[in-house]
Order: sequence, then C-alpha cells, then structure tokens
Amino acid sequence: MKKDITNRDDVYLLVSQFYEKIKVNREIGHFFLKSIKDWDVHIDKITNFWESGLFNVSTYSGHPGRAHIKVDAENNHEIDEKSFGVWLNLWFQTIDEYFEGEIAERAKHNARKMATHLHLKIFAARKK
Repeated sequence: MKKDITNRDDVYLLVSQFYEKIKVNREIGHFFLKSIKDWDVHIDKITNFWESGLFNVSTYSGHPGRAHIKVDAENNHEIDEKSFGVWLNLWFQTIDEYFEGEIAERAKHNARKMATHLHLKIFAARKK
C-alpha cells in the first residue's frame, strides 16, 4: 500500500523522480535539458514550489510564468498544449508510482491548474 505525500522528503522524491522521466522523454525532455544548467538547484527550487503549494508553507520564491515564457522563446515557441499534456502525464505517472491519498490528488489537481495557467501565459506572451 502506498502512502500519501506528507512532508518535504516526499515532495523531493516526487520531484526528483519526475525529472528523471523528463530527462529521457523524447517529446519534451529537450526543453528541460537545454534550459536547466544545475539540476540540483532546479530540483530544490521546484521542491520548494510544490511544498509551498501542497502544505501552505512559504519556501518558494520565483516567477514560474516568466520562466516558462523565456523557455518557450528560447525554443522558437515550440511549447504547445501537447507539451503540457506530456508533462501532466509524466507528473501523474510519478505520483501514482509512489503515492496515493488526499495530498497526492491535490498535487494532480494543482498541476492541471498550473499547466493551464502557464500555457495561457505563454500564448499571451507570443501576441506581444
């Protein structure tokens, strides 16, 4: 039986295993491999992001919208709805491999909202 996501260590496991999938994914991995220079720093920052959102703590500071707009521009505006679908599927797979429960479901729900929000931000930035 799997357990729910209950603490920062669980979030770190989720994020780090998710990025192992991302790195080898043929559809979207190149976006990440091109833009992330220090994986340890990135994983820690994203762990902070998810810990903040899942447990209502303030460990994250940053601007995800700006970061994703920049990555999209650096990749000739190739990030599309399919890219976000692949991202979501990998995130859900990773959650389902390790966790189940209320917080795990919240991590899926929050990811759906975030994917929609970031996709709209990227699209809006292209119109400028």
